[in-house]
Amino acid sequence: MNALYMIIGTLIALGVLVTFHEFGHFWVARRCGVKVLRFSIGFGMPLLRWHDRQGTEFVIAAIPLGGYVKMLDEREGEVPPALLDRTFNRQGVRRRIAIVAAGPAANFLLALLFFWVLAMLGSQQLRPVIGAVEAGSPAAVAGIQAGEEVLAVDGEETSGWAAVNLQMIRRLGETGTLEVTVREAGSSVTARRHLVIRDWLEGVDEPDPIASLGIRPWRPALPPVLAQLDPKGPAQAAGLRGGDRLLALDGEPLDDWQRVVERVRARPGARVVFLLERDGQRIERPVELAARGEGEARSGYLGAGVETVEWPPEMLREVRYGPLEAVGEALRRTWSMSVLTLDSLRKMLFGELSVKNLSGPITIAKVAGASVQSGVGDFLNFLAYLSISLGVLNLLPIPVLDGGHLLFYFVEWARGRPLSERVQAWGMQIGISLVVGVMLLALVNDLSRL
Repeated sequence: MNALYMIIGTLIALGVLVTFHEFGHFWVARRCGVKVLRFSIGFGMPLLRWHDRQGTEFVIAAIPLGGYVKMLDEREGEVPPALLDRTFNRQGVRRRIAIVAAGPAANFLLALLFFWVLAMLGSQQLRPVIGAVEAGSPAAVAGIQAGEEVLAVDGEETSGWAAVNLQMIRRLGETGTLEVTVREAGSSVTARRHLVIRDWLEGVDEPDPIASLGIRPWRPALPPVLAQLDPKGPAQAAGLRGGDRLLALDGEPLDDWQRVVERVRARPGARVVFLLERDGQRIERPVELAARGEGEARSGYLGAGVETVEWPPEMLREVRYGPLEAVGEALRRTWSMSVLTLDSLRKMLFGELSVKNLSGPITIAKVAGASVQSGVGDFLNFLAYLSISLGVLNLLPIPVLDGGHLLFYFVEWARGRPLSERVQAWGMQIGISLVVGVMLLALVNDLSRL
């Protein structure tokens, strides 16, 4: 079933994003008087095709990993004299810039639309109340205490833990001071805490900003009672059952599920002994924990889930906007995520962020499937983020991408004449090498995560 959700989610995501991107090129090309020969979603063998009144062929092809808009162009074959004024290559440089830029622009507009819908639908968020602070951690040194609620990070308001995490992600790899505004427990008094960071989580494969500062979000106590088991996991193999209450791990008491998680993750591949309670009897069970991840991200895996509990209503917050307010919120989120994506790429380039954070098609497919299962809101959120990523990546000044073509056209505009075909050909070869290299790196990262 998970595989089915993954396939459906991926096909919908690629179909929607690629269609809007290519439609941007198509729509502006038509407005500029350029004849469009083909509008294709996917590559390879056509599965479905039709023509409109202007002779454009619309195609849905077998390989859904992109698309293209083919325009009339003298560089690709002979053009009848009557159609020369409708060729792409004979358009003024400003028109060519508009046509090429329209694809990424369509992705940003699509993200804006999704964020607008999400802002009006609203969401239930967890209030960012601090549950515990580790002794000696950056948070403890800055004076942050359990029970305080995070109101803002670096001056940006935070309505929930997701917003706190997002604001902190912006500072990864940096050195300086992180300003956190908190409201003291049981009062309306606010205070600003300053946390010192130095090369913060630089090079870490899977950074966890909140935990690295020594902050543990508040959550209701989860009794360590097993509810479900991974059929192929260590817990099932060791004879643990649903309903078992875990009392201790290697003699260390387990008073809630979070302690189980922390201690299991800290022992990848280790042999441990659980003391558990089953039907009123105490039993010891040795378990060979599995290991997941690599390097610093390597952690232990038990393969067991826990019975859920209800969150207190006062710890939940409903965030919703009216139609006009939602426009402002959508603009803010689109801009914010665009800047974050571009800044993250810069940090990867300069080694401030690990390139292992780069994701490829396998990870995208897994996230697509998970978001489809989570509901419409999560899937729209995923589509918006992915659309922004597609828009930003396509605007990078790398030949082969839209941004590379724009770079050539802007140089042409400044010089008054285009670059030589030899220079453009060299640029294309370099661009292809870069894009293929990045795709292979992302694929390797995906496979290592598996």
